[in-house]
Amino acid sequence: MAGIFAIVTTEILPIGLLTPIGATFRISDGTAGLMMTLPGAVAAVAAPAVTVAVRRADRRAVLCGLMLALALADLLNALAPGYWAVLTARIVLGVVIGAFWSLGAGLAPRLVGAERQARANSVIFSAVPLGSVLGVPAGVLLGHLAGWRAAFAAMALLSLAVAAALAVTLPALPPQAPTRLAVLRGLLRTGPVRAGLVVTLLLVTAHFGTYTYVTPFLEDVTHAGPDAVSVLLLVYGAAGVAGNFAGGLWAGRRRGALTLAIGLLAASVLLLPVLGASRPGAVLLLVTWGLAYGAVPVCVQAWFVRAAPHAPEAATVVFTSSFQATISLGALVGGAVVDASSPSAVLVVGGCVALLAAVVAQVGSRSVSATPGKATA
Repeated sequence: MAGIFAIVTTEILPIGLLTPIGATFRISDGTAGLMMTLPGAVAAVAAPAVTVAVRRADRRAVLCGLMLALALADLLNALAPGYWAVLTARIVLGVVIGAFWSLGAGLAPRLVGAERQARANSVIFSAVPLGSVLGVPAGVLLGHLAGWRAAFAAMALLSLAVAAALAVTLPALPPQAPTRLAVLRGLLRTGPVRAGLVVTLLLVTAHFGTYTYVTPFLEDVTHAGPDAVSVLLLVYGAAGVAGNFAGGLWAGRRRGALTLAIGLLAASVLLLPVLGASRPGAVLLLVTWGLAYGAVPVCVQAWFVRAAPHAPEAATVVFTSSFQATISLGALVGGAVVDASSPSAVLVVGGCVALLAAVVAQVGSRSVSATPGKATA
């Protein structure tokens, strides 16, 4: 959980610091959005490539090495003499994201007993909203107090501490069923996995195409200053923590859990340009958005694993690769829309895409639940 927290915070920290980073290097909001585009694109390739390359290595050693690489990327970000150095650091981050998620996100069955796996998965995935509720607001606050470079320097220190903690606390984790390219290709031929890929494409494009530029929206439309933006992101993240644990509870019990989460996300994003000009409206919709998206990662992860119960690590690789590739696409599309129009237009487009994702999720969930031996999605 701590490792994923450090990764998620580093990944989305530029969202809260988009304006000062752009001012430092004299670039537009859309160009600054490349900080979100690059890691996702690299992670999509790194997830299968690194997992196959280290298929015989002890997972504890690999995870520790990845955290050291994250510390180096954060340090390069903090010392970057130009925007090219920032993007280089984000490429390294992309490798860490793809590999760490693929190897670490599905480790719960190897660390706890069967009766505690659902709770352990929720704890691991709670790192995603915690990155929003703790990591990003703390980083934004530090960035405003001491400059955005100080926020990345702090993340470098945290990453080193997490590497040490992993080395001390994790047991030896030799690979159980090495992931090979043939296994990954086989998964891509199954209907439930393909349906999950379509849902991921639409949903993550909608979310990151909008959330990447929520800070400019809050500044321009809600007229929130830096301190207020930090509070609003904190509120969003707190709701995400609650949504994560609710999603972990519902994912295995209700077929429509993912559809409901996506529907709430779509509604909140579409209504934000209408009601988000007022502080109360923005708070209400950010809470709804946070609750909805907090449930998404654990629900989508459950979808892929249940679609391929015979190859859980390979299923996690497919989940990670598709998720991260779509983060890249969402940030890229959002950047193009915001440069051509406004942050409000991005929210409208993203909300429509999310509605389409909800429809596909409802239809596709039947193929997962209908597969013999698999739980419902």
